[in-house]
Amino acid sequence: MAEKKKIDKKSFTVRLISGIVLVLLALLTVPRGGAVLLAVVAAISLIGISELYHVFGIHNKLLGLVGYAGAAAYYLFLFLDKENLVLPLLVGVFILCMAVYVFSFPKFGTEQVMGVFFGLFYAGILLSFLYLTREMKDGIYLVWLIFLSSWGCDTSAYCVGILLGKHKMAPVLSPKKTVEGAVGGVIGSGLLGCAYGVFFGQQMVEFSHPALECAAICMVGALISQVGDLAASAIKRNHGIKDYGKIIPGHGGIMDRFDSIIFTAPMIYYAAMLLQTVI
Repeated sequence: MAEKKKIDKKSFTVRLISGIVLVLLALLTVPRGGAVLLAVVAAISLIGISELYHVFGIHNKLLGLVGYAGAAAYYLFLFLDKENLVLPLLVGVFILCMAVYVFSFPKFGTEQVMGVFFGLFYAGILLSFLYLTREMKDGIYLVWLIFLSSWGCDTSAYCVGILLGKHKMAPVLSPKKTVEGAVGGVIGSGLLGCAYGVFFGQQMVEFSHPALECAAICMVGALISQVGDLAASAIKRNHGIKDYGKIIPGHGGIMDRFDSIIFTAPMIYYAAMLLQTVI
């Protein structure tokens, strides 16, 4: 028992240190935005894609290289403000994937071809909304709502689940998650968003009621973040793995740590855009 507690304490310390490093990285890059943030997000995306391609068995293979090239080109287009080239890029990636598929047949299966696009879109394009949100009007304030809704939801859902959780939300996929915890996560994120809006509202020029709008955005983000968390778990269960990688000590891989943020980032972006347009 003493040995187990010792191991658990060591594991907690490693997770804590890694978490602090991640927070410091965010504090150093997110406020700066621009090319610095884009480069960091691009690197994180490529690592995430690599983790998924390992799962799908296409890492370091020609089919996977097409996906890596597509992701690199996508971030290059963002840097050059050539978003109009993204759709032609995706068409080109699709054609190249099919060319590799047919000319190397039967080396790859159709599920691996689909895996190229899945990894590119999931870990590549969706995560880029972290950068795109930062580049919006009021983006220097809005971008933090991504982290508030994701991490705030995780913490609130855990606390409420421990205290009040009775009804399992996804008993087969994640037995410890409860409906009560999920609701608590959404409400907790909303309260954090409201407090954030009160504190920074005067600096937000695009919102007329920042406290209410930030609360609404965070609640939407929190709801979606839980889908992202469960989706990442489902993929691991399907492929019989515990973690996507070991790059972040105590947490696993990029896809283990950023699973909810990947889903939350585009939702925060579009929710903020909608509110800025309507209100």
